Amino acid sequence: MAENEKPVPDDTRELDARSLRGLAHPLRMRLLDALREYGPATASQLADRLGESSGATSYHLRQLATYGFVVEDRERGKGRERWWKSAQRGIRMGVDELLRDADPSVRGAMSTMLYELATTHGQDLSTWLGSWREWPEEWRRAWDISDWTVRLTPELAAELRDKVHELIQSYREKEVGQDAENSARFRIHLHAFPRDED
Repeated sequence: MAENEKPVPDDTRELDARSLRGLAHPLRMRLLDALREYGPATASQLADRLGESSGATSYHLRQLATYGFVVEDRERGKGRERWWKSAQRGIRMGVDELLRDADPSVRGAMSTMLYELATTHGQDLSTWLGSWREWPEEWRRAWDISDWTVRLTPELAAELRDKVHELIQSYREKEVGQDAENSARFRIHLHAFPRDED
């Protein structure tokens, strides 16, 4: 591990070239995201949620299992009914390394994954904007859409990113249970990148 590199939390999967190839497919990314956000489900339940065929979700769940992203939830289901759950809580990517990989298929997989993430983030925000009036007043006061521009060095930018990640992680440790009154899944997107002077 490099001197300035942070350790990977136990509940986080660090992508390498092989695992990236197993995940960098739009439906697989959506399946994994749904399992992480909504909990264990069957291929049929996921097909209904995502508007896909159960054959497609079943196939891609098996592929995700091959690469260790999902596992069978053996505590659920009866008979032939297979329930799936995420094997980890999060993913960490060495984006720069994977985008510079000597193998063009790795670079392509990383690009696919990044563009799919950007699309998903946009869809999540659009869904919120289309439904915010349906939420209680407390939630309508708690959301945010902001942007800032600050002049930083790469070192300061990395420091800022790391501090934001640490702050969000501290709230993961405060998470309330699903039965907590007036609780909801709270989605956080972070986009941070340099801008050209022009």
